[in-house]
Amino acid sequence: MNSPQQSDSTVRLDKWLWAARFYKTRSMAKQAIEGGKVHYNSARSRPAKAVEVGAEIRVRVGFEERSVTVLGLSDQRRGAPEAQLLYSETETSIAKRQQNADIRKNVSQGAMAPVRRPSKKQRRDIIRFQHVNAVEHSDDS
Repeated sequence: MNSPQQSDSTVRLDKWLWAARFYKTRSMAKQAIEGGKVHYNSARSRPAKAVEVGAEIRVRVGFEERSVTVLGLSDQRRGAPEAQLLYSETETSIAKRQQNADIRKNVSQGAMAPVRRPSKKQRRDIIRFQHVNAVEHSDDS
């Protein structure tokens, strides 16, 4: 198992994000950087920015935002266990992600499906209500 490259070589930010498995492709990493979803040492950056060991990178992917410290450099994409050796996530970032996941989980549980399907009469009432509202809104225009 090869270890991450040492700091004597330079690695582009988009290539490092791809190698660390934050994004599936380099082009996705580049788009995220250009879109402001990646901050290098608390500032927006460019895809060609040279990554340094010890730098702090904030990465937003979907609902999650991670704050990581660079531990190693690599420009080759390898397996997930090796990719995780390239960075360490901060404690506050882990706690914040867990808190946001709990909030999303609680919100999604509140929007559960009805206990049973509406009866035939209830379905007719729903259709009648929708039709009446559609006619009223079409008269307004």
